[in-house]
Amino acid sequence: MRRVVVTGLGMVTPLGADVETVWANILASKSGAGPITRFDATDYACRIAMEVKPADHPYGFDPNKRVDHKVQRQVDPFIIFGIDAAGQALEDAGLTDMTEEQRFRAGLSIGSGIGGLPGIASESIVLHERGPRRVSPHFVHGRLINLISGQVSIKYGLMGPNHAVVTACSTGAHSIGDAARMIRDDDADVMLAGGAEGAICPLGIAGFSQARALSTAFNDTPEKASRPYDVDRDGFVMGEGAGVVVLEEYEHAKARGAKIYAEVIGYGLSGDAYHVTAPHPEGSGAFRSMQMAMRKSGLELSDIDYINAHGTSTPLGDELELGAVRRLFGSAMDTVSMSSTKSATGHLLGGAGAIESIFCILALRDQIVPPTLNLDNPSEGCAGVDLVPHVPKERKVKAVLNNSFGFGGTNASLVMKAI
Repeated sequence: MRRVVVTGLGMVTPLGADVETVWANILASKSGAGPITRFDATDYACRIAMEVKPADHPYGFDPNKRVDHKVQRQVDPFIIFGIDAAGQALEDAGLTDMTEEQRFRAGLSIGSGIGGLPGIASESIVLHERGPRRVSPHFVHGRLINLISGQVSIKYGLMGPNHAVVTACSTGAHSIGDAARMIRDDDADVMLAGGAEGAICPLGIAGFSQARALSTAFNDTPEKASRPYDVDRDGFVMGEGAGVVVLEEYEHAKARGAKIYAEVIGYGLSGDAYHVTAPHPEGSGAFRSMQMAMRKSGLELSDIDYINAHGTSTPLGDELELGAVRRLFGSAMDTVSMSSTKSATGHLLGGAGAIESIFCILALRDQIVPPTLNLDNPSEGCAGVDLVPHVPKERKVKAVLNNSFGFGGTNASLVMKAI
């Protein structure tokens, strides 16, 4: 059996535009939340978000580092975020100058939950107000979800599998799991995998607000709004950005002396078959996804030291995930720590599972688990669970579990371990 390891990391988030900056801010218990600056949100029920900061911010994002100006003009933000995160990951892995033979065996699996929503919204206005001949010729290829993989493939000459997952908020985790399978199946030796999102725009905020998914009770104190497991939680805070990892076949990585962060050893996926937005009332899909990932990992439940929860800060979802974890882990809950980093980054939708997998990998590297912010008054179901409130916790971390669940009842779980 071909083994799959992680050899490169890259991310763009509301807490920074590189891995080490983001991780330092997570461990400093910082929040990326603030008032929406992209448009006038005065009349919106939700007026806050976790935006990627501009280049002049202390931990802002400069797209000019890795994305050509011509491409920037043609595509939506999610593609820009994804290209940059992918470039970071390749640089970190030392794989920017592969031979042609190596590039034949290097592919991509980078997706998005929504894709080019800002561009779709704006070009529809152009069509309505100015007519069909004024719609941008770049409209289609600047919005398509697979164009992160497409653009990165072209930029770096990667000619292996070219794949893009679209499974709502499970996208990032599914992308990593699918890419790991491709390496195990000998379809590739190297895969860039992850997810990106950039849906903080009038239509995105209005749509999620009308679905009653977003927090509206903390517009005056945005840094307090994302509060997984807390009794006062009232919805998620939308984030944006991208997370991408380099996955590599173990012997391939070892032969070139690569730095190895972790090994991907379990991938589970399932469907709720229940409702388009609400999770199954017994958390059965989440349970089966985690159960499958654990079975494939070959580990005992007691081997898991840290769980990065889906934990979006919605009243229903947090409790059901917690119940599913309790049901699966049983007495092993006594030794596991579990937190939701969405309390700091917001919910990156299709990018969430990827950046949260990176947080799991960094927990393995540094033997410290990130906190759940704003957990001032834990709900009743939290009793006896180490949810790492407010500040990070130093502890042994040898194996981790990452959960991602999405609209349509789609679930993904990943298990990784130190090597």
